Amino acid sequence: MKRATSMDYPPGPTQKLPLFQFLNFLRDPIGVLVDISRYGDISHFKFGNQHIYFLNHPDYIRDVLVTYNTNFIKSRGLQLTKKVLGEGLLTSEGTTHRNQRQLIHPAFNQDRLTTYATTMTEYILRISNRWKDDDTLDVHKEFMQLTLAIVCKALFGFDIESEAEEIGDHVTTLVEYFNRARMPLGELIEKLPLPSNRRFHYAKKQLDTLIYRIINEHQSTRITHVKDLPRHNHHGDLISIMLANKNITSDNGNYVNSKLLRDNVITIFLAGHETVANALTWTFYLLSQNNREEEKLYEEIDSILGNDRLPTAADISKLEFIGKVLSESMRLYPPAWAIGRQAIQDCKLGGYTIPAGSTILMSQYLMHRDKRFFPEPGRFNPERWNSETRTNLPRFSYFPFGGGPRACIGEPFALTESILAIAIIVRRWKMKLELGHPIVLQPLVTLRPKYGMRMRLIRRNA
Repeated sequence: MKRATSMDYPPGPTQKLPLFQFLNFLRDPIGVLVDISRYGDISHFKFGNQHIYFLNHPDYIRDVLVTYNTNFIKSRGLQLTKKVLGEGLLTSEGTTHRNQRQLIHPAFNQDRLTTYATTMTEYILRISNRWKDDDTLDVHKEFMQLTLAIVCKALFGFDIESEAEEIGDHVTTLVEYFNRARMPLGELIEKLPLPSNRRFHYAKKQLDTLIYRIINEHQSTRITHVKDLPRHNHHGDLISIMLANKNITSDNGNYVNSKLLRDNVITIFLAGHETVANALTWTFYLLSQNNREEEKLYEEIDSILGNDRLPTAADISKLEFIGKVLSESMRLYPPAWAIGRQAIQDCKLGGYTIPAGSTILMSQYLMHRDKRFFPEPGRFNPERWNSETRTNLPRFSYFPFGGGPRACIGEPFALTESILAIAIIVRRWKMKLELGHPIVLQPLVTLRPKYGMRMRLIRRNA
């Protein structure tokens, strides 16, 4: 691994107490990156002996995610999640990652999405029907349970709706662990008999038990080759596709790599619901604060669906304003708020040599609010997402699902689910933020509302 012998670092903050700077980053990572972004499009700082390069321009982000993507692997922070995710799609590298992505891809083709849409509609309608007029609910928690149930049923053919609240609590425990694992002495803290560590190990055990239960049920009824998969029933789900692939089965069809399957199932399980739940939460928050846009959305829903028809996959392209609302929501509150990479060999970015071993940080949250690309960046303005705007924007000025070979494989699934959820819920319900409820960002692995999102429900249509 070749290293540079002398360095000309980009501008950035200097800190006599690097541990203090790191702890400040853990407490308020977005605030720290906002301060650092003032040094320019590429800046440098250190946490101890670790060199960090923060990129704040679409061209540099494109270089890392696309042009020179083979020069980089996932960052150390994400590598720590291997204790939960193993060698699944999110954490694996190189050939292992490419093979797994190719293996999983058929679960997200257009035929499957049309089938998934039916399941999504059923579950969204079910939760909407449970709500009562004038109820005040934490809609973030509601959406977490909803998206958990949908990802399990659609992608794994397994109904966990009755267990969704308990499973959601386990997921929150794991997400909080991911953040804690990045702290100084995190590995030492993990070994101590702390209540938080006991909760983490219990949550991991419970989720593993669920995952293997789902896998075992599939193994008892599986078929033996991808080409034999029926196109419109549960045998086409993610687990069935993986079980039928020769890369993870022996010649006689006996399953030989349950760990690989488990790692991918838990990866999709966690990533496949967390981002959608957050996107829906922030979308309904923004609508509650912007009456004109909210009314325009009602007009589109009522015009296309009327009072008595549910949306289908075929309606998604017609629901143009919902698509704009969702795009604007993910601009202001991107569910994945930052991406990290680690350089595995020296490379050039912006006239600077980035040495092997350095960490690269890129933030959707900051890039999406950059006034060079988004006039009035703090304003909720869905109309900015017309076709001309999308065409003229630099590719990586807006990248809620990442980009390049490691772009989110579930993007079509997430967009389909989100648009259907907004359409179905808005037909019946208007949401108003509870008076005095604090809106505080909690940038963990995803961008959560720290205190949930308490909203009052007002019935629109019976």
